[in-house]
Amino acid sequence: MGMSCAQRCIIISFFRRCRNITYPANLPQVSVVFIFVNEAPSVVLRSMHSVISKTPAHLLKEIVLVDDHSNNDELKEKLRAYVDEVNARQPGFVKVIRHQKQEGLIRSRVSGWRAATAPVVALFDAHVEFSVQWAEPILSRIKEDRTRIISPSFDNIKYDNFEIEEYPLAAQGFDWELWCRYLNPPKEWWNLGNTTAPIRSPALIGCFVVDRLYFEEIGLLDEGMEIYGGENVELSIRVWQCGGSVEVLPCSRLAHIERAHKPYTEDLTAHVRRNALRVAEVWMDEFKSHVYMAWNIPIENSGIDIGAISNRKALRQRLQCKGFKWYLHNVYPEMRLYTDTVAYGMLKNVLKNDLCLDQGPEMDNIPIMYICHGMTSQNIYYMSNQQIRVGVLSPTIDDNDNKCLVDVNNRPRLIECSYAKAKRMKLYWLFTQGGSIQNRKSKRCLELQGSPDNEFGFQLLLQKCTGQRWTISNVLKKTSSQ
Repeated sequence: MGMSCAQRCIIISFFRRCRNITYPANLPQVSVVFIFVNEAPSVVLRSMHSVISKTPAHLLKEIVLVDDHSNNDELKEKLRAYVDEVNARQPGFVKVIRHQKQEGLIRSRVSGWRAATAPVVALFDAHVEFSVQWAEPILSRIKEDRTRIISPSFDNIKYDNFEIEEYPLAAQGFDWELWCRYLNPPKEWWNLGNTTAPIRSPALIGCFVVDRLYFEEIGLLDEGMEIYGGENVELSIRVWQCGGSVEVLPCSRLAHIERAHKPYTEDLTAHVRRNALRVAEVWMDEFKSHVYMAWNIPIENSGIDIGAISNRKALRQRLQCKGFKWYLHNVYPEMRLYTDTVAYGMLKNVLKNDLCLDQGPEMDNIPIMYICHGMTSQNIYYMSNQQIRVGVLSPTIDDNDNKCLVDVNNRPRLIECSYAKAKRMKLYWLFTQGGSIQNRKSKRCLELQGSPDNEFGFQLLLQKCTGQRWTISNVLKKTSSQ
């Protein structure tokens, strides 16, 4: 769907305002680092050509290429030829770092930072397209305050046809699994009435630019993390809690190819989960339970080896950083909290221990019993207010609320919790670990009944209590039926 005339006019007006901003003449130089593994040669060359053509020559000190152990010979040959050609004209302008084994994106970024020599370092993917004047707004903000870590504003390059799709201006945040996500800019920013103003951001979603020495002082990236995922969230929380700040700049624009497939590993989720738990244990204090809940794993004896974290805890101590409660209150107040969770995990009936309560097809709003797999459709939360919530934790207060188990005309249904509460529906349940689940109002119990029509031989229903017992994987506080 194309843009309306009004939208197009707003964008043209916005770009004109950006172009009219003047920046100091004596800005610091930047080293641009590109990370890649088995990237298409044309894409890497396009990114390099783009940054050279869109950055004033006196500001771009060098390009650092980090090849994280690609096995693509065509890539190596084409790259070598281009690098030699550029360096023949401008000796040492392009540096190439080649890893002897695959280190992953996180450690590759640190490799690139180590090779960089300019006062400011930009750590980017090798599949980006720069806009005119992308660098000046960033370098100007870092010159004013070296403890700012800056993200440009992103547009999307469609990977199948390379068309550029303009994204709306956004801050950057994360959910409780610590996956990155876009956020609406905060109210304070809208109140300024200036769409070119820096957007205060809880987190970084991808590429970022940082004062080279400050990056080291603040602890680089957590090199104990594996491969990819969570490192930008960890850096953002750390920078905020330890006295720095994170901003997105509307006038600095970068178009990024959103690939259908990440090159590193088939099982990216396992790495993101492990990395997320490292962040939780070092930085999140009493709120770390939210990360374990979101991933549906126990806090004690999770069975996941997150590696040594003592040096990261020592870094937090040395930098005298604030707590995560301060961060939530002052930086990310939009984050939705679940501190009143009593128990969480997979909910099983003792009649059939290999089946779990499951959200079922999302549009149906009818809970089902399904083979236990522990994915998000089987995330169950029993709250201190006696609600039973089902599915993914809603990350921010602007998102739709969770769905709650509700007795609707003596049938189990899933209704958005805030709606069910407003309509005074039957959404409160008496439950103790190893006991029955009884609706407080209707007095009916959630139970299983043998059914030849059902895929697994059982169906869920609400009926007069027969003493069927339920258990939930993880109990945080004593479950109570008072």
